[in-house]
Amino acid sequence: MGYTGLFNLGHAAFFAIGAYVSALLALGLGMPFWVCIIAAALFAALFGFLLGFPTLRLRGDYLALGTLGFAFIVEAVLKNWTDVTRGPLGLPGIPRPELFSSIEMYMLLALVFLAATILITHRIVNSPFGRVLKSIREDETAAQTLGKNTVRYKMIVLTTSAFFAGIAGSLYAHYITFIDPTSFSLPVLILLLSAVIIGGLGNIRGAVAGAFLLILLPEPLRFIGLPSNLVGAGRQMIYAVLVLVILLKRPQGIFGEHNLRGKRK
Repeated sequence: MGYTGLFNLGHAAFFAIGAYVSALLALGLGMPFWVCIIAAALFAALFGFLLGFPTLRLRGDYLALGTLGFAFIVEAVLKNWTDVTRGPLGLPGIPRPELFSSIEMYMLLALVFLAATILITHRIVNSPFGRVLKSIREDETAAQTLGKNTVRYKMIVLTTSAFFAGIAGSLYAHYITFIDPTSFSLPVLILLLSAVIIGGLGNIRGAVAGAFLLILLPEPLRFIGLPSNLVGAGRQMIYAVLVLVILLKRPQGIFGEHNLRGKRK
């Protein structure tokens, strides 16, 4: 759905892998934060690489179903491998790094990682490698005709995106200090997809803008006196309405350069 046009529905799984690897290393082995976050990124990238073998020769809906199945498998493992993950009980007490133990300092750290990710992505997209990715998105068959090994390029992209998702998962786990399988279930996947669709496909600004918009827009619900059991439903309704409006009025998203049909006409 981004620069390469891969309909990947397994991103929440890489997010979960990064979070759990980081949490388990910190809680079980007492590893420092920086070791945890590097390990989280590498483990997520490894699973992204392995997932690429059975899925990246698929296209469109078939790729979406394959990656979605992987997400469900990861969620099932997190729920049932209780000896390691504690299942539904979750993992409490995940420590923050000493230097960034306050919320303000930790937010600053997260912003640094965000800026670095945007910079790296920008450099990749505007390189010759990035132009090949865009050509795969526009017409994979034409890219193959020009001698490009599209499966190899897609493998690199899936592995790289899983790497960054692992970093995000680690940052999330150490910020929230408690994770359980519901933190990475289907609603999380829907939130991620909504952010990309609203902000715009194939666009760095769109992804960032969509994420901030989805986080900030429902915040007024906290101050209008709704019962707590309705706040979550209200938030989901706002997401749904916003996605529908964007799809109807601006299918390419707020900043998107590419529409949902996958090809320009």
